[in-house]
Amino acid sequence: MGKTIAEKIFDAHLRDEPFAGTYVLDLDRVLCHEITTPVAIADLEWRGKDRVFDNTKIKAVIDHVTPAKDSKTAMQAKILRDWAHRHELHDFFDVGRNGVCHALFPEKGYIRPGFTVIMGDSHTCTHGAFGAFAAGVGTTDLEVGILKGVCAFRKPRTIRVNLNGTLAAGVYAKDAILHVIGQIGVNGATDRILEFRGPIVEAMSMEARMTLSNMAIEAGGTSGLCLPDMTTVDYLWPFIQDDFPSRESALEEYRKWCSDDDAHYEQVLDFDLSGLEPQVTYGYKPDCVKPVEEMAGSRIDQVYIGTCTNGRIEDLRVAAAVLKGRKIADHVRGIVSPATPKIFSEALNEGIIQVFMDAGFCVTNPTCGACLGMSNGVLAEGEVCASTSNRNFSGRMGKGGMVHLMSPATAAASAVAGVIADARSL
Repeated sequence: MGKTIAEKIFDAHLRDEPFAGTYVLDLDRVLCHEITTPVAIADLEWRGKDRVFDNTKIKAVIDHVTPAKDSKTAMQAKILRDWAHRHELHDFFDVGRNGVCHALFPEKGYIRPGFTVIMGDSHTCTHGAFGAFAAGVGTTDLEVGILKGVCAFRKPRTIRVNLNGTLAAGVYAKDAILHVIGQIGVNGATDRILEFRGPIVEAMSMEARMTLSNMAIEAGGTSGLCLPDMTTVDYLWPFIQDDFPSRESALEEYRKWCSDDDAHYEQVLDFDLSGLEPQVTYGYKPDCVKPVEEMAGSRIDQVYIGTCTNGRIEDLRVAAAVLKGRKIADHVRGIVSPATPKIFSEALNEGIIQVFMDAGFCVTNPTCGACLGMSNGVLAEGEVCASTSNRNFSGRMGKGGMVHLMSPATAAASAVAGVIADARSL
């Protein structure tokens, strides 16, 4: 019997199996940010275990509220900052060099096929786009990861998700993953790994694959993986070119992680997305999904473009193409936050930032702030936001606020129309 990519990664990183079905894995990366890590730091200090297992494998960033908005968030940043300096972390990204964690760390080349990755953040599953097993964990697991470089997981059970056909013009990875979540539900992949396959995935850029993997958690998944291929190699080549004589040799090495043809899957789901239309959420769960035409005309007060889901340069280009030469509606607040300084610079050099500003958008520094209702775009009670983020929970972007999830194209079109709108109509 063959093995899935997750099973191969587990086998290669197995440190111990203390109980049947419980696997203690060696970690290649422990990622940290200033919201969840300070609690782990404080507890390790209290226990007299203020140590790190490897200061080259721990990466840290201040990204959720940056710059700090008040004394509390300033203290959270200070705790992480002091800890990073105390342990001489090789890679710590403070204000001015920081970006949204799940965009910044891949952009720096820290994630590779076959890696094991944890972080105290549910959207760590984003990194599975590279063929890595990446999962969000709680404080205790994060502490153990920092201290010992290991983490315990249950035996991996994988659901294979085949995305067949081709996406129509104006339909994007965000629409595809919203449709999948709408079909299988928010509990459809609980304690499971989603393995994204099929011609649509193979044709996607790494940015688009990260959008897919990012939202695996919204279906309850532990991680969402794509198999490494030449697209993966091309993205990583600036970081791995000294390790391989050619891209083809790198691909040959990375292919060892790909699932075997006779691997066992708990479930195989086939979706033909050739006729898929742009998707939008309603209600307060990510599986409350409708085609945009069924939501067209619904009022909005704010449009937010950014986040670890859709704040990359590819996303900004798509939104700018819709906005160019147009103005957003008078009653709409438009906010765009490029996910990293590099993305911001690229958007600036390409004239994309100017397009957003000419359209009437407020352009902010890279930050997670608005996505979780902490800063840079919090909603007032009763307000509605068209957002490229990943969660539409009640109060997610502000108490009493409503969030509709959608692609950057749909968000940009909605900003212009002043109501939810299909970008294809523009």
